[in-house]
Amino acid sequence: MTKVTKTTTQTVRIGGKRMRLVTRNGKVTVSAAMPLEWELQAAQVRRLRGMPEYALEARQAGPGKFTLAGDQNAAKRGPQARMQAQAAGLTPGEHDVRIYMFGGRLGLIENKVGEAKLEPSQKARHPLLAALGFTMQEVVRATSCDEAADKAEAIVRRWLAANDNERVEENYRSRTLPKAA
Repeated sequence: MTKVTKTTTQTVRIGGKRMRLVTRNGKVTVSAAMPLEWELQAAQVRRLRGMPEYALEARQAGPGKFTLAGDQNAAKRGPQARMQAQAAGLTPGEHDVRIYMFGGRLGLIENKVGEAKLEPSQKARHPLLAALGFTMQEVVRATSCDEAADKAEAIVRRWLAANDNERVEENYRSRTLPKAA
């Protein structure tokens, strides 16, 4: 007779930290849980906003500069909030972080924890955006916030370097900028 071994896994908070409990053959193993996807994104945004190339205002825009926007289209919502989000144009499958670069370039970053797969909506949306010409897309797979931030910074630096090698409008400062509301 063979003994069937059952393994159970739980993610719980211990001392305010997310921990992973694995029980097998009556033995419990405790380890740190992988971060949540929003935590990876928050770490990336903090790192990218700290870069000297980050532009917060229109007067800071120019060659070699970028700004960003984060997204939470996949956030868990109740039925009412989900309906309102869809009516307002939030679209499933949209990337987590958008990088707006000088010259009208757009970079898109999708985050995944570990080897998590793309959602069906992402498998449909990302190729659509590429077909429309938005080809600067990356999927960042990370198991820690530092790893996610490092990868995002490297991606943005690569995109900025490639963007700097493109021909840019010489008199970009002479354009009339919209007045702040």
